[in-house]
Amino acid sequence: MRFLTALVLTWTTAAAGALATPGQPTDGHLGFQPAVTPIMERVTSFHNILLWIIIPITLFVMGLLLWVMIRYNRKANPQASKNSHNTLLEVVWTAVPVMILIVISVFSFPLLYFQDEIPEADFTIKATGYQWYWGYEYPDHEVPQYISTMVAEEDLSEGQLRNLSVDYPLVVPVDAVVRLQVTAADVIHNWAMPSFGTKMDAIPGRINEAWFQVSEEGTYYGQCSELCGIRHAFMPIEVHVVSQDTFDAWVEAGPGSDEANAVIAEYSAARETRLAQLD
Repeated sequence: MRFLTALVLTWTTAAAGALATPGQPTDGHLGFQPAVTPIMERVTSFHNILLWIIIPITLFVMGLLLWVMIRYNRKANPQASKNSHNTLLEVVWTAVPVMILIVISVFSFPLLYFQDEIPEADFTIKATGYQWYWGYEYPDHEVPQYISTMVAEEDLSEGQLRNLSVDYPLVVPVDAVVRLQVTAADVIHNWAMPSFGTKMDAIPGRINEAWFQVSEEGTYYGQCSELCGIRHAFMPIEVHVVSQDTFDAWVEAGPGSDEANAVIAEYSAARETRLAQLD
């Protein structure tokens, strides 16, 4: 019964994905958040391919288990076989999984290369993990590091999310190719953004790189995904993807300030009004 339940839930994943809210967790949702970057689109496609591979394997193994339990239980087979080896069978159960892995590698290796090979970027962001908050700087825009910390539950404003909203978010323009440099100042952290398909370790004394290009304006949330201490669950990531003009105004206002936040708040309010009119 548990197997049938799991199978039904697996098949409903795609339908549930259509109801998910981009950039944030959704109650009752199964599967990935909607993809908003080329990387995440390919990750989702690869996931769907693996789903078609693993379902027949699961059904085949389940069938073998049922057959063995019925055909070779003590009552049906009181005289057990003394055989301990079967060369053909051992070759088959070694070769078939190898062939399956080779087929999977045809799809996975190009995806790994696409994630690792950073295209020519429009600008760079450096993210530094601390216990337990993030620091961001934009060297190409001469923006010094500012600190981004979680908004406490008792301080949440309307529209902010518990354990996900921050006081000073990251802001990027839509369709811009962003080179992300990730490091840490104390212990290992991890900068993870589900809708972007980005997940990169922040290691003290080392700079790791990733990239993303967001195709849809909006607000997206992630979290540190490396166990980094007692407040690991309370160092979220909030990214606002805005128009180029709004981004320029945000940079001019001084990231990490109330003036910069006001620029984003005004843009978000206008965007929500436009979306409401479209509905």
